[in-house]
Amino acid sequence: MINNDVLRSIRYMLDLSDPKVVEIVHLADPAFALDKAQVQAFLKKDEDPGYAPCDDAVLARFLDGLVFHYRGRDERLPPRPLETRITNNLVLKKLRVAFELKDLDMHQAFADAGFPVSKPELSALFRQSDHKNYRPCGDQMLRNFLKGLTLRIRGDK
Repeated sequence: MINNDVLRSIRYMLDLSDPKVVEIVHLADPAFALDKAQVQAFLKKDEDPGYAPCDDAVLARFLDGLVFHYRGRDERLPPRPLETRITNNLVLKKLRVAFELKDLDMHQAFADAGFPVSKPELSALFRQSDHKNYRPCGDQMLRNFLKGLTLRIRGDK
């Protein structure tokens, strides 16, 4: 899925303002250069003037910042290295950690979006990429998960 779409979906889901998105990114990396104008450019549609593609560095910091925002930071642990390549599977993992979702919660989010997923399918998404039962998360699957999670968090039906 395109990083801009992921950012747009999460921003809508949590009803975040542009300055709040910048604040969340800075939770993960205070030295990262990002301002409100750049966030607005990421949120525009592809064909709109002023559109800017959201790169993996921004989305990685945003997702890590979400984890810190909701779960807090453990100062005893060394900082984790930032991911250089954001995949749909990684987005699922980060959202699962940020919102403290159990398997049952994830199945419910998929079901709420009208996209039921079996237990083996779900567990395959969270395996290491070199594991024989690993399955990449498709764009449609991530889109439906974000939709189901939005329904759960916002309560929009």
